[in-house]
Amino acid sequence: MSAEFIVGIDSSTQSTKAIAWSRDGIAIAEGRSAIPMSQPDEGRFEQEPEHWWEASVDALRKLGCNVNMSDAKAVAVSNQRETIGFLDRDGGSIRPAMVWLDERARTTAAQYSESFGANDLHRISGKPVDLTPAVYRLHWLSLHEPDTLKAVAQFVDVHGYLAGRLTGRNTSSWTSADPMGTFDISAFEWSTEILGSLGLTPSQFAPAVAPGTKIGHVTEKAAVETGLPAGLPVIAAGGDGQCAGLGVDAMQSGRAYLNLGTALVIGAWGQLPTPSHEWRTMCSPTGEGYFYEGVLRAGTFLVDWFVKNFVDPEPDASTFEFLERQAAAIPVGSSGVLVSPYLSGSMNPHWSMDASASIFGLRPSHGQGHIYRAILESLTGEVARTVLAMQKLGVKIEQIVAVGGGTNSALWRSMIADATGLPLRVSESPEASSLGAAITAAKGIGWYPDFASAAEAMSTMGDSFEPVQQDCAAWRALLEQQDALNRILVAESTRIA
Repeated sequence: MSAEFIVGIDSSTQSTKAIAWSRDGIAIAEGRSAIPMSQPDEGRFEQEPEHWWEASVDALRKLGCNVNMSDAKAVAVSNQRETIGFLDRDGGSIRPAMVWLDERARTTAAQYSESFGANDLHRISGKPVDLTPAVYRLHWLSLHEPDTLKAVAQFVDVHGYLAGRLTGRNTSSWTSADPMGTFDISAFEWSTEILGSLGLTPSQFAPAVAPGTKIGHVTEKAAVETGLPAGLPVIAAGGDGQCAGLGVDAMQSGRAYLNLGTALVIGAWGQLPTPSHEWRTMCSPTGEGYFYEGVLRAGTFLVDWFVKNFVDPEPDASTFEFLERQAAAIPVGSSGVLVSPYLSGSMNPHWSMDASASIFGLRPSHGQGHIYRAILESLTGEVARTVLAMQKLGVKIEQIVAVGGGTNSALWRSMIADATGLPLRVSESPEASSLGAAITAAKGIGWYPDFASAAEAMSTMGDSFEPVQQDCAAWRALLEQQDALNRILVAESTRIA
């Protein structure tokens, strides 16, 4: 059997994974390294770009302890999205990068969207007004750190920065540039209109190329640092969300991908850059078509927050097993307990950062299991209503493929199948973003003639979980109850903010 492999680097918010993938999509070995993050003030989250590189180097070195790096045939990067770095002419940081979690533009985002035009921003970028895209942090800088903004020689996403450290030239991809909110998703280029409104130009951003493009080779310097062979082709991949969709072969019509992680992400492929408040429109990981993507910023983060604050400050596997058993014995609807899950604000469908989380309907008979189940039901409801909204607007979804830590919960898997009325499959690989980067590289170096054949050969689906029809009716009623309560609570949160 051939020992050849492709390295998929997944530089996420908290850690970097470097994984060696075989031609048939088997993870041969991996290395991991944490990425530090600072919180200098409430709602502000920052990282040093140098730490992105240091974590990548460490992860690659650990990978090299388990494989012969000379057998690597290409490397590609999947990256945390919407995080932006600020570089001087020598490639050093002028200030720490602002992470996608950052909320400092909360008080200025409306000002910018109103001055530019919310509908025009949505049309060009594919994104309704929301704090997550970096464009609002750039506007915040123009108001609060104008000298910093003027001093920046190049603005970079994580992909652009790591590609630069590997090849000597910072290069973004369409799918890592697109989430910034400053990219024209129809023209596939940095938007002169949006950047001009901030006093910036496309030349100040790393060039953005189509996914699968060979953007250079590993330099001698990078080879010494990482252990990768000098001259190894570097292929443009991009945003971790889109890479995850490719990693579960969700480019085919009818299959949606679902990431049950810190944030919940549900996405489905479409041909056109159709704008909607039911999703945000993202460039596809193949460069053809688009992903329509629904996002809830607090997914398993909400679950962990509840457990650590109200059940056990240092939970382990037995804590969750206990809660799962309790929750599984409670019928759909959690005996009247409803949760509004917007602990970190709401993206689709409300697009309100003022939205907050609430627990409603508590009675003396309710316990931890009821609240735990109601939280899972609230997260499931967000997924199900997004799927239903997409289907009503003509997006074909017949099956959901899930990845992420939440797939370990049998209860949650069954909830999603029942609430959507669709079969749920779990990806065999929990590292779908790294795999998506490897699939991109496999196409880029010619292992496969196109993305479709590469994804089909390298992605593997696990068990399928079918909806239980007698529970589907109960879920339809619950989805309506949740939606009605959420709308009231979001409106009230906005009123008192």
